[in-house]
Amino acid sequence: MATIDWIILAGTLIFIVFFGVWKTRGNKDVKEYVLGGNRAKWWTVGLSVMATQASAITFLSTPGQAFHDGMGFVQFYFGLPLAMIIICIVFIPIYHHLKVYTAYEFLERRFDLKTRILAAVLFLIQRGLAAGITIFAPSIILSAVLGWDLKTLNIIIGILVIIYTVSGGTKAVNVTQKQQMFIIMLGMFMAFFFILGYLPTDIDFSKALKIAGASDKLNILNFDFDTSSRYTFWSGITGGMFLMLSYFGTDQSQVQRYLSGKSVRESQLGLIFNGLLKIPMQFFILLVGVMVFVFYQYNPSPLNFNPAATEAVLESEYAEQYEELERAHGELEQEKKMAQNAFSQALDLKEYTSTLAAKENILKINQKERYNRETAKTLISQADSSVETNDKDYVFIHFILNYLPRGLVGLLLAVILSAAMSSTASELNALGTITALDLYKRNQKEEMEPKHYVKVSRLFTLMWGVVAITLACLASLAENLIQLVNIIGSIFYGNVLGIFLLAFFVKQVRGNSVFIAAIITQVMVIIGFQFDWMSFLWLNAFGCALVMIIALLLEGFDRLLKNPPIRM
Repeated sequence: MATIDWIILAGTLIFIVFFGVWKTRGNKDVKEYVLGGNRAKWWTVGLSVMATQASAITFLSTPGQAFHDGMGFVQFYFGLPLAMIIICIVFIPIYHHLKVYTAYEFLERRFDLKTRILAAVLFLIQRGLAAGITIFAPSIILSAVLGWDLKTLNIIIGILVIIYTVSGGTKAVNVTQKQQMFIIMLGMFMAFFFILGYLPTDIDFSKALKIAGASDKLNILNFDFDTSSRYTFWSGITGGMFLMLSYFGTDQSQVQRYLSGKSVRESQLGLIFNGLLKIPMQFFILLVGVMVFVFYQYNPSPLNFNPAATEAVLESEYAEQYEELERAHGELEQEKKMAQNAFSQALDLKEYTSTLAAKENILKINQKERYNRETAKTLISQADSSVETNDKDYVFIHFILNYLPRGLVGLLLAVILSAAMSSTASELNALGTITALDLYKRNQKEEMEPKHYVKVSRLFTLMWGVVAITLACLASLAENLIQLVNIIGSIFYGNVLGIFLLAFFVKQVRGNSVFIAAIITQVMVIIGFQFDWMSFLWLNAFGCALVMIIALLLEGFDRLLKNPPIRM
């Protein structure tokens, strides 16, 4: 990194932190601290909702996902607009009418205290884990590619977020997320146009898409009914919808964003704004990854994008085998470049037979390359089992550091860290709120002064910040970070969503039945995930349906015991 990169990176992060503290000084009560005084306009709500979901993982993992597997991941978001409509019609009016501070406060009014506490505890477990991952994700990758100390990075990111989140609460999160979304999208658009500019002069955007399509990177829709397939059209509009419904409708980190809206209409417009823009945004980020793939058709790429993995295997007894693979990889890259040139020429001449033959040749080369990459992963794993072999999360950052000009590197790193800060801030804000209001305040025997609860909320936010930093320092990298966050959510979200749907629509079910059903369901979902019964996306629908069915059966059985049929 050049001096200008350090200046841009440090200046951006310092500005965000101090802007958040300055704009939100002087919170007087819980409403001001937790709901931002209910003054947020719809665009603030919408951008805050988007920024909360778009963590650093999104901008690190998603391009790498597209590089390796193509655009199919966008199907994961197909259920989002449907979820937004349902939340706008059902959830938001009820939350605003009851003037709740948290989503789980509603559950006590509908069922009982123990159901509220159970849902709150489930949220604290899964969101506490996710907060650690959102700090850890950029730290592990920046540590690997820049040589920075991992734990130091975890602590720096965590402290920056804690400063303005503890100080300003929800309003600080909302106002900083607008700045962060601007920086994020500016950086991604600049990266996209630089990638196009780095392609050979005869390769325009249209031809780049055809080159990507020749390698099956533009296969967006998969109508396969196989439930073990991770990303299909059906899993997106069903499992994806249930996950989004759970996340945006019952997860306090998102609920708190739109509860801060000035009115029901402002909150609804904010979510509709998110529903309309989220899929195009994810599509664009995936497209950036596809363009990185096209770029590497004409430029050398490492056999494994994780430099720590390459270093580990080259220092082991498997170094010679790995070097042989690298030579084969280099030869394949020359073949690939020639094949792409032949494909491009055939397109220019509009020769269908030559184009088809060139495409078949490209697919054969890609198959050989995939085999070499998988073999490399096996060697890395044998050399050091603790090193991450899956390099999806390292593809985009490798391109940034090796090919983008000075200044833009600092901006893109600021994008990654801003995204980490925005999502982590929302999570800590929600974790502190739930702990302070659903657990601490609700179980206080005496009512305290409003300032007391603001102080307590800040202390719990600080506590969760320390917990998140600790978890980040203890974490280990999974197969793909964006999948890990979604998997954690899928294990818990379906159950909680089922509880809320029972609360909204099934008036005859009471608290005891729901509480027991929720505990049984959570155990069953964890067992189902452990034994790989289905793709994680389907766990949301499974958990939601299971808790509702069990609760209805328990309620029916309880009523039958209390009112047995009269025998004639």
